[in-house]
Amino acid sequence: MTDWRETVRTAVDALNARRMRSALTMLGILIGISAVMLTVGLGLGAQRQISDQINSLGSNMIIVTPGQTTSGGFRGAGQATTLTTRDASMLADPEVAPSVGAVAPTSSTQASLQSSETTWTSTVVGTVPDWLSVRAREVETGRFFTADEVTASANVAVIGSETATELFTTGSALGQEITINGQPFTVIGILTEAGSSLGSNEDDTVIVPSTTFAARLSTSGNAISVSSIYLQAVDADSLSAAYQEVNTALLASHQVTADDADFSVSTQASLVEAATSITGVLTLLLGGIAGISLLVGGIGVMNIMLVSVSERVREIGLRKALGATPSVIRRQFLVEAGILGLLGGLLGVGLGYAGAAILSPVLSMTVEISPMVTLIALGVSLAIGLVAGVYPASRAAKLAPIDALRSE
Repeated sequence: MTDWRETVRTAVDALNARRMRSALTMLGILIGISAVMLTVGLGLGAQRQISDQINSLGSNMIIVTPGQTTSGGFRGAGQATTLTTRDASMLADPEVAPSVGAVAPTSSTQASLQSSETTWTSTVVGTVPDWLSVRAREVETGRFFTADEVTASANVAVIGSETATELFTTGSALGQEITINGQPFTVIGILTEAGSSLGSNEDDTVIVPSTTFAARLSTSGNAISVSSIYLQAVDADSLSAAYQEVNTALLASHQVTADDADFSVSTQASLVEAATSITGVLTLLLGGIAGISLLVGGIGVMNIMLVSVSERVREIGLRKALGATPSVIRRQFLVEAGILGLLGGLLGVGLGYAGAAILSPVLSMTVEISPMVTLIALGVSLAIGLVAGVYPASRAAKLAPIDALRSE
């Protein structure tokens, strides 16, 4: 233990005597470690954000869209007319899909809104009362429209919190009248904030009865067509069964096979899996690129240690003449290299955490620093220092005392 203490003390003194060189040597490892931590952290943060956005769409949810989705997640050509309100009514039948608890067909379009104060452009969605529960949304003030209002094609609207703020800068939007593409609507409710989801702003939206949308706002030319159908399984355990029931019922109704289906059925789990697989590959790729800087840092440690051996030939010869064995000399230089690697790693971890704290608010996304990645980074930095010091240490250990003492 005393020998090791003396070795560490001597190593620290040797590195302290060449502070600038030691700092520059650690810089390569420091940058490499922090770069790996931040790229992996950005990837994990992106995966978490995408997963949260998909889960915010609703719980135990299944989404049916026109067209066919390939295994890579790309949707083939499909037309809105491939899904209709008849499909939604069929899937709401307990005898057809007993594992489905609620169904909400939707149609949407961009429309010009006008209030007594200003104008605004927003997404207008035509749907049914079950949309509220299927999409796991809540009304903050007022109420949602009823089935009777859907039947009557009432000109009522429930708007998002951001839409309300944009249209009515003073006072409440509740009970006020707005026009959508020139058609008058009464605001009967304001939704609670939900944030963004899959690239769309859930708070900048207008929800109207599906029949009203088809009669007054639709541009498709087909009154019964819908752009998507949201379904909710009765519980989490029934999600897989609901998926099979929906897929089978639509194949039979559309008289198509799975290979030429004109619709796509997705679950939240499949959407999350597809999205995270893509971000996972990108994270691995970027992490590998960042890891190259670690290799460069290791080469820097080896280079500096070789220079150190050349400069300290007389010191090595003197220590050998005084009885130091080759293993002691080898250990001396390995400890120096290991300290450089470990200190560089610790500083790199600190820089990684600082970078994550700075980038998170700037990117509006959490940069998740994994404790496991941090420990691995420290281990890698120490290993790089030791591996890079093997050759210089071996070279120092092989120097003959007489040759070392005679060198100038």
